[in-house]
Amino acid sequence: MKPHILLFASLGGVALLAQSRGPLDLANAAVPPGAQRLSYGVEPLQFGELRVPNTPGPHPVAIVIHGGCWMAKLGTMDPRAVAIDNMRPLANALTDAGIATWNIEYRRLGDPGGGWPGSFRDVAAAADFLRTIAANRRLDLNRVATIGHSAGGHFAIWLAARKRIPKGSELFSSNPLAIAGVVDLDGPGDLRATLPLQQPVCGGPVVTDLIGGSPEQQPDRYRAASPIELLPLGTRQVVLAGRMFGPQTPAYEAAVRKAGDSIEVSVSDAGHFVFIDPASDMWPTVLKSVRAVLSMQ
Repeated sequence: MKPHILLFASLGGVALLAQSRGPLDLANAAVPPGAQRLSYGVEPLQFGELRVPNTPGPHPVAIVIHGGCWMAKLGTMDPRAVAIDNMRPLANALTDAGIATWNIEYRRLGDPGGGWPGSFRDVAAAADFLRTIAANRRLDLNRVATIGHSAGGHFAIWLAARKRIPKGSELFSSNPLAIAGVVDLDGPGDLRATLPLQQPVCGGPVVTDLIGGSPEQQPDRYRAASPIELLPLGTRQVVLAGRMFGPQTPAYEAAVRKAGDSIEVSVSDAGHFVFIDPASDMWPTVLKSVRAVLSMQ
C-alpha cells in the first residue's frame, strides 16, 4: 500500500495512527449472537444482518452502511476491514439502545456487478427489502433512519434522495422506502467535491470508476448519484464530520440549508473511525444523533 494512503486513511478503510481501534480491529471485535442473516437478492453479496431488540416493538430501524472507498478490496488490507464486518459493533450497540439494525452488504468496485449501477441498485434493494420483513420482525417503517460511514455515508444520504431521482435514470424507483432521517458519519454528500480526494485518499479514481466517468462525461449519472444534486430531500440530516470530510462539509451544509432542508452539522478533528466505534468518546454523540432523527428523544 502506498505511504500516502496510510497517511490520509481511506473512505472507510485504513486506520489512522492516533486512533485506538481501526477498521480491522472493529471487524474482529466480538459481538453477541443474535443477528439474522437475510438475503435481499440472489447475488452472494446481496445480504444483510438484522438485529431486533428484545422488546415488544414495533421498533425503529437503522439501515447501517459500511464504507471502504466503494471498493471490495483496498490495497493489501484484509477485505473484512472494508466490508459489513467493521459495522457489527455499531449495529449491536444501536440494537442494545432499542433500535433494530439492518447492516447491509453490497457489491462494490472489484465485485462482479459492482460500480454503476449495481452498487446503487444493491443499496436501494436492501433498503426496500425491509418492507418484506417488517411485519414478522416488528419493524416500524414510519421510523427508518440511515446511518453510513465514509463512502457508506454517501449512500446513507443517497437513500433519502432516491425519491428525487429523475424517471429517465437507471437508478429511478417509483416507490422507494421513505427515510425519516440520515446520520452521515464522516462521509461525502457531494461526489464532485470528492474527486480531488479520490487519488490521495483511496489510491485511485474511485468516484470516477463508481460513476463510470467524469462529471463532463456522465452528467446525468452524477445528478442521480450525488446527494447535493438531488436537494431538497425533505429529510432530516445529521452530519458528523472529522478530519477526512470536515473541509468539504460547510459547502454541503450551505447547499442543504439553501434548499430548505433541515441539517445539523458537527465538524471536529476526530479520526475517521472513532465515529463507528461504540467504545470511543464520539459514540454518545452518534447514538444521540440516531435517536434524534428517529424522534426517540
